[in-house]
Amino acid sequence: MADFSWDIRSPLDRALVAGPYGAQGEAGVSLTEIRDFDLVQVMARRGKAGEMMKAATARFGVAAPETPKAIGTADATLIWSGPDQFLVLSKDGKHSIEALDSVFAGSASLSDQSHARALISVSGDKARAMLAKLSSIDLHPDVFGVGAAAATSMDHTSVTLWRGQDRADGQAVFDLLVFATFAASLWHTILDAAAEYGVTIGHSEDLA
Repeated sequence: MADFSWDIRSPLDRALVAGPYGAQGEAGVSLTEIRDFDLVQVMARRGKAGEMMKAATARFGVAAPETPKAIGTADATLIWSGPDQFLVLSKDGKHSIEALDSVFAGSASLSDQSHARALISVSGDKARAMLAKLSSIDLHPDVFGVGAAAATSMDHTSVTLWRGQDRADGQAVFDLLVFATFAASLWHTILDAAAEYGVTIGHSEDLA
């Protein structure tokens, strides 16, 4: 009998080529795939939304978002994903599905999405201009501030989009979660949209 081994690889493992891309000169867009994260979908059971929210507050020290927002804690980001549901993004198993199982027992159903999604971080002074080609969301800072989130689509691909903390140089950061099966296709679409601005491409295991 043949031996099989399962190597967990990024859904962008073949598509992502680190380095410069597109127009020469100073890059206007930075694309970074974030790897090796924990992502858990938390969805309230019928009639248990209040209990779920109390459990979330007790666990994370903040209320989970009830509107399209992303709320950062010391070691996790809670991202609205629909009515009475949110995503928990974290690292190092601190808030893995196993760690959260007892927290939400009886109040919410959990689903491990850690290997079902790709996480792409977009920044740079042309990030908004590039994203505007692909999404109908108004990303102006007066409308889409730090912590704003949306369940939307880009080039007919469903994504969860939120604005993270600004970079040290003041540039806005936008984070995208996309289903792994569509990640490579969307990645190439993003590259096409960003090419005229010049792109810096990389990957990281750091969430921020």
